[in-house]
Amino acid sequence: MPVPKPNDPKATPAHPPTAGKPERKPWKKKSPVEVVLEQADKLKSEIAEMEEEIKTKRRQLQKFEEARKLFEAM
Repeated sequence: MPVPKPNDPKATPAHPPTAGKPERKPWKKKSPVEVVLEQADKLKSEIAEMEEEIKTKRRQLQKFEEARKLFEAM
């Protein structure tokens, strides 16, 4: 069995368990109700973001439609 060299990257762990990182918060088990409510809130926020994106795209489309009318009038 070969002896690992001191400069061998495989010999030393890449991420020591306590590398000065802050400790994680303890895991808190959620009830099924909490999970469903959290998912509903997440979906509501995603929908709100998508609605804003749609509004922006509709405004952009309206500008392109106006430009198209100008080009067709020429």
